[in-house]
Amino acid sequence: MSVKDYMQGLGQNARAASRAMMAVSAGDKNAALIAIAEALDAARESIAAENARDLENGRNKGLDAALLDRLELTPARIDGMIEGLRQVAALADPCGEITDLKRRPSGIQVGKMRVPLGVVGIIYESRPNVTADAASLCLKSGNATILRGGSEAIHSNQAIAKCIGAGLKKVGLPEAAVQVVETTDRAAVGELITMPEYVDVIVPRGGKSLIERISKDAKVSVIKHLDGICHVYIDDQADLNKAFDIALNSKTHRYGVCNAMETLLVAESVAEQILPRLAKAYADKGVELRGCTKTLAIIGEAKPATEEDWATEYLAPVLAIRMVSGMDEAIDHIADYSSAHTESIVTENYTKARAFLTRVDSSSVMVNASTRFADGFQYGLGAEIGISTDKIHARGPVGLEGLTSQKWIVLGDGETLN
Repeated sequence: MSVKDYMQGLGQNARAASRAMMAVSAGDKNAALIAIAEALDAARESIAAENARDLENGRNKGLDAALLDRLELTPARIDGMIEGLRQVAALADPCGEITDLKRRPSGIQVGKMRVPLGVVGIIYESRPNVTADAASLCLKSGNATILRGGSEAIHSNQAIAKCIGAGLKKVGLPEAAVQVVETTDRAAVGELITMPEYVDVIVPRGGKSLIERISKDAKVSVIKHLDGICHVYIDDQADLNKAFDIALNSKTHRYGVCNAMETLLVAESVAEQILPRLAKAYADKGVELRGCTKTLAIIGEAKPATEEDWATEYLAPVLAIRMVSGMDEAIDHIADYSSAHTESIVTENYTKARAFLTRVDSSSVMVNASTRFADGFQYGLGAEIGISTDKIHARGPVGLEGLTSQKWIVLGDGETLN
């Protein structure tokens, strides 16, 4: 069977499943999510074994440390998948919710009903936990989904897919509601993004080149973000102990993630107090520092930053640091170089905090918190399908509501138009 025929078959099955999912009750969807969680819990050993195969193959192919970190399914990450499924099951079902119902002079009532998108295609690299996260959100929001993971995680993804299929079968839901692409042929991606008759939206999660390609070639709508160039600004009225913890956590909690800080902005008036302390902490964790001229005068071991550094998502233990005169210059820098993902200000000044929230145009803007909180799980979404830096439909972490749309409904009692 050709890749085209194989993907067409997945699409046909997904479309049929999406129609069936529209009639599934919230109780049955929740039961399926719990059944999948239980199947994952029971299959820990086999999932770990398949993940070990992927990790060994990745090392043999020379994958870098950041990609291997994304690929690894530690016991804690398996726990996270299971907890994510349970959290999504506990969330309110958005489907069928009616809002903005108003009576018109004609007598009719007009409102909006929240409905599934239909079939969601998800293309992702490395992180096999996305398989469970994406499946849970698509199921709860009444969608069918086709999941295409990277070849480097094929064994892990198939092990998780077996658990998902078992959970769906146990509850009697269509197993085609969640389909994980079995082929590693790259042509499968090209087919998936050009099947508007079967797929309603594509969510790419991966490197910039993947997302750029999909955005360029897709014939269906795409929910995406290209880069995670995130900033923390330490204000001249910051609590420096909070600033230290936030700046350290934002960069070093995990390196290969889109919500890790890539540029630290520091007000000149507090730089000499906070930067040496941070520099030592970063050095202890092996983080390479690249700074502006003023930063180099304080942190002698830092390398000179180039223009390219301000516009780079490192996804690695590398950090750019720039000293600024104050909040206005920090906001200007963010406007010039940010990817509109996540920015945080550390300040004890309420007025400045509100101004930063208002003036910074990113999908997540924070006050006195680590950028690592820009995550669907942390936002109470149970899990996320991805991060959107677009301004239409969904923005920021995309959870259940972001996987639904609204249609107009009209309630009448025999009214006709004269």
